[in-house]
Amino acid sequence: MISGNRVRRGLGMRVAALAAVLAVAGSSASAAGPDDKASYNASQEQWRANRAKSLQAPEGWLSLVGLEWLKAGSNAVGSAPESTAHLPAGAPAHLAVIEQTEKVPGASLKIDAPKGGFPAGFTIDGKPAVAGPLSLDSKLQFGSFVVTIIPRGELLGLRIKDANAPERVNFRGLNWYAPNVAYRVQAKWIPYQRAHEVAIATVIGTTLHEKVPGAAEFQLNGKTLRLEPVVEGKKLFFILRDLTSRTTTYGASRFLYTDFPTQGLDKAGAVTLDFNQLQNPPCAYTNFATCPLPPQQNKLQVAIPVGEKRFHDE
Repeated sequence: MISGNRVRRGLGMRVAALAAVLAVAGSSASAAGPDDKASYNASQEQWRANRAKSLQAPEGWLSLVGLEWLKAGSNAVGSAPESTAHLPAGAPAHLAVIEQTEKVPGASLKIDAPKGGFPAGFTIDGKPAVAGPLSLDSKLQFGSFVVTIIPRGELLGLRIKDANAPERVNFRGLNWYAPNVAYRVQAKWIPYQRAHEVAIATVIGTTLHEKVPGAAEFQLNGKTLRLEPVVEGKKLFFILRDLTSRTTTYGASRFLYTDFPTQGLDKAGAVTLDFNQLQNPPCAYTNFATCPLPPQQNKLQVAIPVGEKRFHDE
């Protein structure tokens, strides 16, 4: 016969074990020993170094120096004052003439030489420039400049990057909070029966219509919070803002990328949200980006004092 005391002791041991598991799942700072914290901090430093390296790449966001919108019809592209799509100083005065027909998404483009011909060294997709159809994913290169074409709503724009941009050449690093493993949380993934569409405003006044497959629900500082991501490639992409935007972080938003939930997008599961990897949007570094803004449901009324801080004083 099993005594009542033994039953109670066994139940108590199971409850204690369950509490220990839950503590680990919550990723609390107290659950991590000194070695774990040191390893975690080292991994964060490496992640931050890789992020800075990406930003400072020759075609990274720090090289973005211009954004010119094409109009229907003929567009003279160059640094000359009479150009309709202006390139920065140092670019050819007369690079090309780009003709746009129709509106996005059915727009088509053609490129032709300006009077006097294409400048020496001007290439399209790595080959010497020739007149003809221009693809929306074409890359135009001349000297230290790279121009790509971006669709935004019913607009097409020329995104202009310069490997010699002062912001890139004079880059001195990013500003970060100290890593804090307590802000690496396990969230519950709640899939939506049918992905719903959300309207996401951008800094240039356009609106993106994106599919939201579900929500990540989590506990932080005693509060139950929820964030909705969109899908970008093989990642979940969270556009959010928290109360630190008023003081120490970029005012418009920060971004967070995570792996897909453990059971996929369409099944209940878990997703790791490491807020130490909150990063600034491209608009924090340049006036020529077209960043999305957080939807209302992702404007958190709590402070998340980890991740990237402001790049410049606002």
